[in-house]
Amino acid sequence: MNEEKPVVYVISDSIGETAELVTRAAIIQFNDGNVDMRRIPFVKDKERIKEVMQEAEEKRSIVVYTLVYPHLRQALEEESVNRKVKTIDLLGPLIDALSEIMPESPRLEPGLVRRLDEEYFRRIVAVEFAVKYDDGKDPKGLLLSDIVLIGVSRTSKTPLSMYLAHRRLKVANLPMVPEVEPPEELFLIPPERIIGLTIDPEQLQRIRQERLNSLGLTASSQYASMDRILTELEHANKIMRRLGCRVFEVSDKAVEEIANSILNLVNEEGLMNE
Repeated sequence: MNEEKPVVYVISDSIGETAELVTRAAIIQFNDGNVDMRRIPFVKDKERIKEVMQEAEEKRSIVVYTLVYPHLRQALEEESVNRKVKTIDLLGPLIDALSEIMPESPRLEPGLVRRLDEEYFRRIVAVEFAVKYDDGKDPKGLLLSDIVLIGVSRTSKTPLSMYLAHRRLKVANLPMVPEVEPPEELFLIPPERIIGLTIDPEQLQRIRQERLNSLGLTASSQYASMDRILTELEHANKIMRRLGCRVFEVSDKAVEEIANSILNLVNEEGLMNE
């Protein structure tokens, strides 16, 4: 008759991934690794702990746990003593030790690691989105965006898109050029999701001249001529009025200042897609 496999119970008040990974790292040190691992996630009350410990008492088992709430840890340890079941607290001693050196108290919120991971991956997705749909590369991206930035060249559309992407917003941007009609997708987007960027003509001229100089090109190029700039701004303003979108003045403003104004708008009106 085959001997019953040992059982490792992994108890957590969140998903329990951390406890399971650490436990697997230990189990793999044993040649056969023939262990029945049972993950018990989202434990929120003492009754659930009692049920699991009662089952563990009947097995050749240990209990590994990551419980943030002190009252749940205490309940589990009391059950451990009463039922003579070995327990390993992976999180509690570390939280207690850190409490002695950290200036603030622990937040005691289950699932924070998972939430941080989710935020990180959403940020990565948003950055990749901003790169893919930068400068009107693919009009289809306009319909998938949280925010669409439009404006003439050198109104900080790209740096704004990247800054907002690091705040987990999916942002596409589109240049306004008199010779190119905007894609039809732009007119299918709710106007509150579109933000026009405008700038003082003289400041735009200086910015464009500096850009040309950095590229080793002549500053007298049509790109930096006042006539061209006024034509572009007039065209862009006409499109913005047609769209009925909000317009942000970017003259003499840092990217961070403009971005924070946009973020305030997004938070107030709930413009971020889930």
